Amino acid sequence: MRTNQEQMRGFALITVMFIVTVFASLMGAYFVISRIELSTTRAERNSVSGFYAAEGGLNLRAEQIRQTFVGYNRPEGTTPNLLSPCQDSNQGDGDFACQSFAFGSHQAETFVIEDPTNPVILTIPPGERYQNLNAQEYRYTVRSTATGPEGGNEAILELRFKSRLVPLFQFVAFYNKDLEILPGPTMNLAGPIHTNGDLYLDTGATLNIGGQITTAGSLYRGRKNDASCLNNPVKVIDPLVYKNLPACSGRTLISEASVAPWNGMIQTNVDTVTVPEPEMLDPTPGEIYWDKADLRLVLALNSSNNPDTSKSLTGVEVRKSDDSADLTLTAAMDSCSGSIGGRVANAVTTFYNNRESKNIKMLDVDMLALLNCIDNQDLFGVGKDLNDSSEGGIVFHFTVKGPNSSAAANNYGVRIRNATKLQSTNSGAPTVRGMTVVSDQAIYTWGNYNSTQKIPAAIMGDVYNALSTAWNDANDTLGVNSRVAANTTVYAAILAGTDTTGGVEGSGGQGGAYNGGLENYPRFHENWSGKTFTYLGSFVSLNNPRHQSGAWIYGSPQYTAPNRNWGYDTDFNDAAKLPPLTPRFVYLRQELFVRDYDEEV
Repeated sequence: MRTNQEQMRGFALITVMFIVTVFASLMGAYFVISRIELSTTRAERNSVSGFYAAEGGLNLRAEQIRQTFVGYNRPEGTTPNLLSPCQDSNQGDGDFACQSFAFGSHQAETFVIEDPTNPVILTIPPGERYQNLNAQEYRYTVRSTATGPEGGNEAILELRFKSRLVPLFQFVAFYNKDLEILPGPTMNLAGPIHTNGDLYLDTGATLNIGGQITTAGSLYRGRKNDASCLNNPVKVIDPLVYKNLPACSGRTLISEASVAPWNGMIQTNVDTVTVPEPEMLDPTPGEIYWDKADLRLVLALNSSNNPDTSKSLTGVEVRKSDDSADLTLTAAMDSCSGSIGGRVANAVTTFYNNRESKNIKMLDVDMLALLNCIDNQDLFGVGKDLNDSSEGGIVFHFTVKGPNSSAAANNYGVRIRNATKLQSTNSGAPTVRGMTVVSDQAIYTWGNYNSTQKIPAAIMGDVYNALSTAWNDANDTLGVNSRVAANTTVYAAILAGTDTTGGVEGSGGQGGAYNGGLENYPRFHENWSGKTFTYLGSFVSLNNPRHQSGAWIYGSPQYTAPNRNWGYDTDFNDAAKLPPLTPRFVYLRQELFVRDYDEEV
């Protein structure tokens, strides 16, 4: 009996031990499987995190390249050897060198490879944004390797992209804000139009737009300031036939579906493009136009806002790039004769601007006399003459420096006269290839500009004012009917600030009044009724004026409108015929995105 009980106990013990063993095996298997699953999950999580870290590295390096171009520089450097990049001393240098970025516990090691064929001058293909414009295209490949906390590679990515530089002067109108085109008489605009804001189109007769329209905002038929619409024909080409935009009874949003029949000739809600800041015009060492100018003329004012004649006979000084006076060249310029009080450049302090309601202290420049003086006196310095082509032609920076130079509202300006032909009349003088005149202050042209033997030319300033060939300073304080204009022609791309309907977008400035639209981009100061202002060029506005912000008002005492014989200068479609140092915007176009699985561990 005992034996049977002992046998039963032994059997039970064996059974229990077997069960414990099986359970232990199951637990062991569970723990092994759990560890494998945890390891797999962690590996997958690290792989995903590594992918995003590597992608972040790509985006940061691509943006660095873009910003280099925005600053008017070209990326330079050496790519590390591709056999063992970013190891030991194999780091490369400059803009293409290895750079590491931290993303939490992950690192992205990056470097850049430049295409050896850079740059390529191309015409942007039809159907693409900014089609038919010339652009400089640079191609780059960025390689990014992500490593995790344990140091192993988690993801290896490559991004090949194009950086395209598109000249702003290849647009008939380019605005870095809302753009309004609302002419009374028929108006023909042959070139492309872009705005980084909304676009408002209306007309008192017919408006024909013969180029691609791109807006970062919305497209409207009608006015911005009062929500009305005249419902006269507004036509946009596609690509050879003009089609009417939808009709309107009041301001009407044109939907993306409504512009589909234009086959890409009208594109709304596109990406905003990055453009230069207005500070680029400042007369400050380090700013592009000041540094690269072939000649810098400054009307120096003392603390009483009167010309400072301590360094020149007139207060007008030739300045070096470090902003110090070049006494030798200033004296050489003072020895040249011109039409402004016998001088090439002089101070004018009695010019009255009815729109600003104030006298303007003006740097007045006789362009023909200045070009002759440059040829006679070597004002550009040794080794450089009027036919300089280092920037596509010659660049002037003219400004007024006084107590109010940087004020939000001042009474300073620069005027250019005697500029019908932008060439020296000296026998044997070199031929000017192109000319850009820059100022941070308001610019005025007096009479015809570049209308004879036209060359690539540009005018850049705070605002642009057009004075006719009949202008007379003696009549500036008289009524508008005493300031009767004469037919005048200007051939030049213009970059200047413009008022915005409602002031700064949405703020209700100008009492909500209309800003004058593209048709009033040039500021007029005469009775132009029955007279014609002929213009060929490109209108670019990057900002509101920084120093001359008198509101647009039609009629007395400011002005009456001319007949507008305006057009886009199709010569600008050829990159070789753009004005010197034409500003540009930069945008990236992705070409290829690749993940390399073979090298990941």
